[in-house]
Amino acid sequence: MNSLVVLIPLLPFIAAIIIGIGQLVGFLRDEDSESTTALIALWTTSMSFLLASTLLGTDLLHKNASSFLVGQWLSSENLSIDINFITHGFSLVLSTLFSLLLTIVLYCSINYMLRETGFHRFFFVLSLFSSAMQLLILSGNAVGTFFGWEIAGLCSYFLILYTYNRAVATINATHVFVTNRIGDACFILGISLSYTWAETTHWPNLKTVAAQLTTGEATGIALSFAMAAFVKSAQFPFTPWLVRAMEGPTPSNTVFYGAIMIHSGVYLVCLLEPVFEKAPLAMGLLVIIGGITTLYSYLVGLTQTDIKSRLVFATSGQLGLMFLECGLGFWQFAKWHLCAHAIIRTYSFLTAPSLMHIVYGKPIAIARPALAKQRWAYTASLQRFWLDQLTDWTLIRPIRRLAHDLSYFDDHIVDHLAGIPAPAINTISSLAELEEKLIGGHLDHSDQFSYSSGVIGKITELFAGHTHWFENRFVLGGLSKSTITLGRKLGQAANKIELLVLRPRYLVIFVLITLSLAF
Repeated sequence: MNSLVVLIPLLPFIAAIIIGIGQLVGFLRDEDSESTTALIALWTTSMSFLLASTLLGTDLLHKNASSFLVGQWLSSENLSIDINFITHGFSLVLSTLFSLLLTIVLYCSINYMLRETGFHRFFFVLSLFSSAMQLLILSGNAVGTFFGWEIAGLCSYFLILYTYNRAVATINATHVFVTNRIGDACFILGISLSYTWAETTHWPNLKTVAAQLTTGEATGIALSFAMAAFVKSAQFPFTPWLVRAMEGPTPSNTVFYGAIMIHSGVYLVCLLEPVFEKAPLAMGLLVIIGGITTLYSYLVGLTQTDIKSRLVFATSGQLGLMFLECGLGFWQFAKWHLCAHAIIRTYSFLTAPSLMHIVYGKPIAIARPALAKQRWAYTASLQRFWLDQLTDWTLIRPIRRLAHDLSYFDDHIVDHLAGIPAPAINTISSLAELEEKLIGGHLDHSDQFSYSSGVIGKITELFAGHTHWFENRFVLGGLSKSTITLGRKLGQAANKIELLVLRPRYLVIFVLITLSLAF
């Protein structure tokens, strides 16, 4: 039964491949094929849920092993990375729950996204995300988890950019992408420290040797993974990226930022429970960051005027409480909190579009008088304590300026020294000139054939100019339709001769003649 765990992430991945290839070849592209795309995605995710439920049932009966080994992926000296999966415990519970929620969201998405531009693209990305999340949760080593971590983040970027022709969506997707790279760097650092100090990247082995680590070593590993978790779960001061991520469709917001992916950071911390318990400083940081995020999300959520923003800060506040619970040592409570919150957020995000119908006739709760009188607090809350502007100033703008400087250096220094020719769009090929002569048109009255800079570029320009003059005067000028037809026939004859010469028996003769001449 343990081998069934391989199919849980594999089935949605196969669905993504089928939908992707179907789009490329044109089989799944128009409105008539929307039902086929939805059926493929829904069926594979449902099967993934049934397999996870089966494994969870056998695990509750104590029939499962702790893990299932598929094979070795990489081996280099002392480094060995296997393809293995966790087949028991909290990972299997989350796999079952998340696959169920994904099935529900996919089912709701069929009517929600009906006849929308990018319908097939949406289900392709969501199927790929389902596979990535299952890999993230069930992988038995840090490298496999990181692959799922990255693919899920990439899918998040694609769905924030769902309406890629809108400037706001592009800016917000880039902001989220850049911010999450901080967490990815910390994750890689955690993997490196785990291999350096614990000599393993496998989660079960890392938890086993956690007791043998020094406090400093455990603290270094725990802090690295904690920072990755803080970014992924939108904890302070990285909370603003979660608001920008609301540009995507409501079903994608549900699975990414309400029910599933946003909980990845909490799951990572729970997975490394023995390592964190060995690191008091990391446990204290979980309490501090979790507490600050909860307070920040509560205060900012009071003044939000749209439903998605309020749901976002309600989500980040609950996640802050989960980190706080982990830091205080209430690990089991945090796990139950995670599962319950995922279910509730699925419902609240999916019903967000019908908010006006739900709240009709129900008055909005009034803020407490003591809090309502604090005008400065109201202004700060309305501006989200200027945290978005601060992160943009300290993180996004420096990277944008760096990209601008690198582009300037490439265009004005590297290209100049190397003598890169002018863009090809500014030149006309010989075939285009021939077509121009045949139809009697004049697309360009200029006699300049090419332009370039630099020493190498000037030499190339001079040679190209003379070659062009010769070709224009003596080759293109003397060609006619009959000449082109004759040339085509000669080319076909040359191809036949080449195929004849390349037959094995003639090649053997040529090799024997060459060897005889050599001797």
